[in-house]
Amino acid sequence: MCRTADIVCGKWTLLLVRDLAEGRSRFCELERSLSGISPRTLSLRLRALEEEGIVERMTYPEVPPRVEYALTDKGLALLPIIEDMRDYGSRWLGADCAAEPEAGDVVVAAA
Repeated sequence: MCRTADIVCGKWTLLLVRDLAEGRSRFCELERSLSGISPRTLSLRLRALEEEGIVERMTYPEVPPRVEYALTDKGLALLPIIEDMRDYGSRWLGADCAAEPEAGDVVVAAA
């Protein structure tokens, strides 16, 4: 349990996993969706998640090179945990969700 918490509680991790749950994303797309994250921090978080086997990085041999990130099966397995955390925050911590998520959406509530 502590090892899992070490992984998912890293700054920006839950939001990155949430965004990648929607499918493959490029670095600039992730940077735009995570307003406030610096490019260096995003790069470090993606690298750490890649080392943990949660995110995979695909590089396409194009000019300029195209790089996309996606969740692995190990990363997808985090989605129910994140959803449970959102539900807990909503029920027990009074976290106000502005809009109900659509089916399949993963939203992280502020705690």
